[in-house]
Amino acid sequence: MIYPSIESLHSALHAGQTSCAELVKEALQRAEEKADLNIFIELFPETARAQARAVDAKLAAGTAGPLAGVTIALKDNLCFKGHGVSAGSNMLRGFESQFTATVVQRLIDADAIILGRTGCDEFAMGSSNETSAYGPVKNPVDPSLTPGGSSGGSAAAVAAGICHAALGSDTGGSIRQPAAFTGTYGVKPTYGRVSRHGVIAYASSFDQVGPFARSLDDLARITEVISGADAFDTTCSERPVPAMGPIPAERPFTFGYYKEVLDNPALDAEIRQYFFDRVDQLKAAGHRVEALDFPYLDALVPIYYILTTAEASSNLARYDGVHIGHRSEKATDLESLYKKSRSEGFGEEVQRRILLGTFVLSAGYFDAFYGKAQKARRVVRDATLEALTQVDALIGPTTPHTAFPLGQEYTDPTVLYLEDIFTVQAPIAGIPAMNIPAGPHSNGLPFGMQIMAGPFDEPKLFQAAHILDCL
Repeated sequence: MIYPSIESLHSALHAGQTSCAELVKEALQRAEEKADLNIFIELFPETARAQARAVDAKLAAGTAGPLAGVTIALKDNLCFKGHGVSAGSNMLRGFESQFTATVVQRLIDADAIILGRTGCDEFAMGSSNETSAYGPVKNPVDPSLTPGGSSGGSAAAVAAGICHAALGSDTGGSIRQPAAFTGTYGVKPTYGRVSRHGVIAYASSFDQVGPFARSLDDLARITEVISGADAFDTTCSERPVPAMGPIPAERPFTFGYYKEVLDNPALDAEIRQYFFDRVDQLKAAGHRVEALDFPYLDALVPIYYILTTAEASSNLARYDGVHIGHRSEKATDLESLYKKSRSEGFGEEVQRRILLGTFVLSAGYFDAFYGKAQKARRVVRDATLEALTQVDALIGPTTPHTAFPLGQEYTDPTVLYLEDIFTVQAPIAGIPAMNIPAGPHSNGLPFGMQIMAGPFDEPKLFQAAHILDCL
């Protein structure tokens, strides 16, 4: 069986009602039974069984860690030594990790068990899981729908009940949007709270690793474990990791929301009404809720895509068929080796973003695009932090609508970029943000509520989530 929380799992383990070996056996069986959802690119049965035996021995000796027996799936951009990792791309198909990402090692050190790697949009570039070289992951709620992207496979693994939790990465909403579409909890910690060592980079000043779980308490436990300073990542903060709880708030909170978000024409009317019903419930429970102005909403997506594609152009330059990555067999000289290897290895969406990023960084356009976007990013960050001096947390819908069908045709490929309209603010500002499940919608599908808090204030983020969760 799949236990509803880590606490209940540990109770069963300590009572001798199950074992880690049995948990892994059941999880691998569930993964095989649900193979049609295309969630896992690869399972790690031998490693998982070996880890299970080791944790069972620790449980018997009374030395097991805080995540003992917790089965966890990894997004296919997290390195695990001796195991495949490809970022969902033909460019890295068949590549084996040479070392283990810091976040993965911290899970292992806490006695979690790694089950396998999950499907994701290629190099984390996408909002529907359809840019993957391995085909799209299907939403367990309804297999005709997307689970969201880019971390859709990790969200689906949790939603399908295959594993207890999963790790994803969030660059512009890639944890929170899939969590909303699958009815799971997902958090993007503050930039710098969690190490990026061993994470295949998309946009280095935005990427952040975070977990998916089925309960708020599990989400907090895992976030605590993976957080903290790392000598391998100089952008990782050395601040002490606080207890994240979720500890009930000792006083009424002040919540804020942006009028522009709730007035946005893309927002589903039923999700809008749900939000205002929640506002009424918060006020009835003694909390304050304030409507705030945010005149930069329409600028967020352009800022995000200019900056992230520029960083992607730089980060993905290393995949040239010489140093690393797919090497074309059709090349006749060095120039054709570069061109053919990159054309064959990268998918259409990744090529599009590399080209856009190269353009905005090019001579004559750098100041007009990249330079202005960096200045605009600072304006957005300052405005966000100013709002968070007035309120304890910012709340709103995570996505404009529920999950949409797989296989939709778009005459304009940038239409999907607007899926990030509510989620990109947090990574632009570098603050923590979370999705908690809401709904269901009248169409039967889940959607989500987003919560944002100040930099390195994850405890307050979890407190705010606890308040909303208990309404």
